[in-house]
Amino acid sequence: MKDWMIEHKISVLLGALLVLGGIYYFYVSDSATTSPVNTLSLEEKVQEDGKEIGSIQSDKQPELPEKIMVDVKGQIKQPGVYQANTGERVIDVISRAGGLTDKADQGMVNFAEHVKDEMIIYIPAKGEAGISTPITSPGNPGLAVGSQKEAKININKANETELQNLPGIGPAKAAAIIEYRNTSGPFKAVEDLKSISGIGDKTFEKLKDLIAI
Repeated sequence: MKDWMIEHKISVLLGALLVLGGIYYFYVSDSATTSPVNTLSLEEKVQEDGKEIGSIQSDKQPELPEKIMVDVKGQIKQPGVYQANTGERVIDVISRAGGLTDKADQGMVNFAEHVKDEMIIYIPAKGEAGISTPITSPGNPGLAVGSQKEAKININKANETELQNLPGIGPAKAAAIIEYRNTSGPFKAVEDLKSISGIGDKTFEKLKDLIAI
């Protein structure tokens, strides 16, 4: 047997090499076959995740503000029609129009009010009678609008914010006026405003030329 192994050692060695080569080929080819599948699956997952992230980012993009047009009149350095964005306030448009003149009555201006499309911002002069608010709008039911100098607050239709533009009317009295309308019905005469607690003859004298029914 020993002699036979010596005589055939080359053949035995070649056979062993063939067996090892077959085992190596089997495992390498099997690994090569399965790897592309795993790689493709990973790539698809990355692409899907990327699409989801892109979708979330697109959903979070802020909407651009709507463009509106506002007409600025009265004691303004550069009166005219100005473009504004939703969310802007009266002070922003007034600044764009060059600001107020020296004659402007700043006490009649609600600088903090939000502007609306087609709004008219009228700035009265000091001592100008009959102006209850510097802001009028075609869709604003709280104003009894004749000419600009005749604009008055309609106490039967004005909301609490509009009522607070009147001198001496704060949040509590404005709420009381709304409550009176809801419980007793519309005011039949401007003098009926004195039925509201806290509105006496002195306060009414300041209001009578600024209100309407």
